[in-house]
Amino acid sequence: MDLRVAAYAVIVDEHDRLLLAHWNEGRRAAWTLPGGGLEEGEDPERAARREVREETGYRVAIGPLLGIHSRVIPAGRRLKPGADLPLHTLRIVYRARITGGRLRNETNGSTDRAEWFPLTEVSTLQRVKLVDIALEMAGVELPS
Repeated sequence: MDLRVAAYAVIVDEHDRLLLAHWNEGRRAAWTLPGGGLEEGEDPERAARREVREETGYRVAIGPLLGIHSRVIPAGRRLKPGADLPLHTLRIVYRARITGGRLRNETNGSTDRAEWFPLTEVSTLQRVKLVDIALEMAGVELPS
């Protein structure tokens, strides 16, 4: 079994907008939280800060740990070509706030753009399940 540990940030601004990154890799594209895999030996909070910066252009302060989500993806459902083992994903989710930088799109990464979305629009987006899982961890309810 393969293992992937990643750190993500839930960032909601004072205008009740959620910062999301557009994941575009393999056979699927969808909106996701800014974040991603830890580098070897990297602290999860540092990874979350690094990934948010890479994917959105913003510098952030990491807040409280909201939770850890564990999921096993069967080999046949993996998006990576040639993957013949299941993938165990551990997703560490933090609350974060913007401290600097400006919105920009990532180049040469697994995401191709970043945008702010009013919470009232998030439920209409094509998004990965992690967005809803993390918002529930954060106690953020999406308006119907």
